[in-house]
Amino acid sequence: MNSYELLYIIDNSLSDEEKESLVNKFNDVIVNAKGTIDTVDKWGAKKLAYDINYKSEGYYVLINFKADSTVPAEVERILSITDGIMRYMIVKK
Repeated sequence: MNSYELLYIIDNSLSDEEKESLVNKFNDVIVNAKGTIDTVDKWGAKKLAYDINYKSEGYYVLINFKADSTVPAEVERILSITDGIMRYMIVKK
């Protein structure tokens, strides 16, 4: 199993319940793919370096996890089709 770091930005205009629902959704995707989550660090609302879709703030979430090499592709696929996700990045540690 490899170690990965996932950072994604949620649209800050969503409600707190919707943000928490998205965080739980991606945690479940990792766990259901037989990965293990080390840490989930919710950084909260931060100013973006540049506007994305005319929005200047986003809600940042950082997840450190271990999983097989096929899991990041599946997580990226789901991130790319999920409404409310502004940007994401997965890095192998």
